[in-house]
Amino acid sequence: MSIELLQDLHLLTRDRQLNADARRKLKQIRHLVQLLKPALDDALARTADPLVVDCGAGKSYLGALLYELVLGPAGRGTLMAIEARGELSAQAAARAARFGQHRFLAVGDAIASAALPRRPSLVTALHACDTATDDALAMAIAHEADHVAIVPCCQAEVSRQLEHARPADPATAALFAHPLHRRELGSHLTNVVRGLALEAYGYRVTVTELVGWEHSAKNELILGKRVQRYDARARAELQAVLDRFAINPAIVRLLADRDAPAFEAGAREA
Repeated sequence: MSIELLQDLHLLTRDRQLNADARRKLKQIRHLVQLLKPALDDALARTADPLVVDCGAGKSYLGALLYELVLGPAGRGTLMAIEARGELSAQAAARAARFGQHRFLAVGDAIASAALPRRPSLVTALHACDTATDDALAMAIAHEADHVAIVPCCQAEVSRQLEHARPADPATAALFAHPLHRRELGSHLTNVVRGLALEAYGYRVTVTELVGWEHSAKNELILGKRVQRYDARARAELQAVLDRFAINPAIVRLLADRDAPAFEAGAREA
């Protein structure tokens, strides 16, 4: 890896040392790159110019290192980093120019409104806050990305919905009677729904740890590989979860009007 690039990303100090915070951040990103390697290898094998989209890119740590470690050595493929904060997007574009990452596109726009040049091979989001993760998932599904990799960040929306839920089942109600449990269950349910939504749209999903809990409490990694158009079983399971807890998460709302006929046809065929 380029020492100069790591310094530019502030992952190394001026004297080329790692402080504790940078060490944790670099460990997470390096490990995520390794976990994404099978998806990236598949994209490079199947597509002459694969498009990798990094949503909610922030300072583009992940995008810069994906390019440095995978797309750069491969000599092909485009990295598109989407970040709504214009100053961060401009910094990422300037860094890419300085380090010769000519196929690195920094886009200053919201995830939901960003225009993709072609169908993506991989859509990823590392710690995109709250419902920004859902925007990334909706983009991946809408554009039929081959692979999806999401590391969720803070997620409070479902917790707020649970606060007003009144389930008929006392055992279900007891799961989130206390604010702390409501927050934890809300976070868990959010990611369960996200995984089921991906499965419903034809992705084979794996959920695993990104790194150990000692490095980050936000370490759940949701991986998806598109293998079919839809899955009626996952659609039914998703609806059962929504009904049981009386929730309507962002990913469900974002996808509510998409492919309903296809799901209905799939359910009939199943």
